[in-house]
Amino acid sequence: MKQIPRHQQIIELVLKQGYVSTDELVEQFNVSPQTIRRDLNELADENKIRRYHGGATVPLSSENTSYDTRKETNFNEKDVIADELVKHIPDGATLFIDIGTTPESVAKALNKNHKQLRVVTNNINVASILLPNPEFRVILAGGEVRNRDGGIVGEATLDFVKQFRLDFGILGISGIDYDGSLLDFDYHEVRVKQAIIDNSRSVFLAVDHTKFGRNAMVKLGNISQLDMIFTDKQPPKEITAILKENAIPVEVVNKELATI
Repeated sequence: MKQIPRHQQIIELVLKQGYVSTDELVEQFNVSPQTIRRDLNELADENKIRRYHGGATVPLSSENTSYDTRKETNFNEKDVIADELVKHIPDGATLFIDIGTTPESVAKALNKNHKQLRVVTNNINVASILLPNPEFRVILAGGEVRNRDGGIVGEATLDFVKQFRLDFGILGISGIDYDGSLLDFDYHEVRVKQAIIDNSRSVFLAVDHTKFGRNAMVKLGNISQLDMIFTDKQPPKEITAILKENAIPVEVVNKELATI
């Protein structure tokens, strides 16, 4: 069994059971205890699980992974998701682009072929990606710049975003709970995301499959507030049921899986 699939299966077991022991994982994957301990240490370093005596449990809801780690995690999936999302953005549109590594992938995808876009963002990395393109007008929000990821947050940012009414809001998110709650780690960032939702005619969420069932401490809202979701794997059945109930389309980029 390859390393990456085993890591993902460990994460899914931890999320499902809440706690798994090292002995259980050794038996499940038929590998040595040393291999499992190494797996758990690596996953704990990425804040995907929390090491516990003799096993692992769910990560703390107060701690996000580092920006550099998030940028390298599932970067191929994020790029493919972004390429699909931008097919739904027409030339000449106005849009918000949020903080996060997946919204940054959306900015890179927009750079390829789109024309005459007006983009409002609170993400310095997004502005840097789009700025060289003469087809785009980029409006950067004011506020406090976070040195860890180039995000701009605070009261000034919130007031700035509320001045606009744009065609599309492109969101990233840290986690989606099984009851459909949209979750993140930073209260100030969540307030800006809420403003983006309130001031966008259509709200698109770009999210890779690792965010389904992931824990975070601040509730942003619910997936029922979205207009479309783009992901790389079919969501869990609990989340799928909520999406169907609210008639929210899901574009699953992996063509082997059916879309809702």
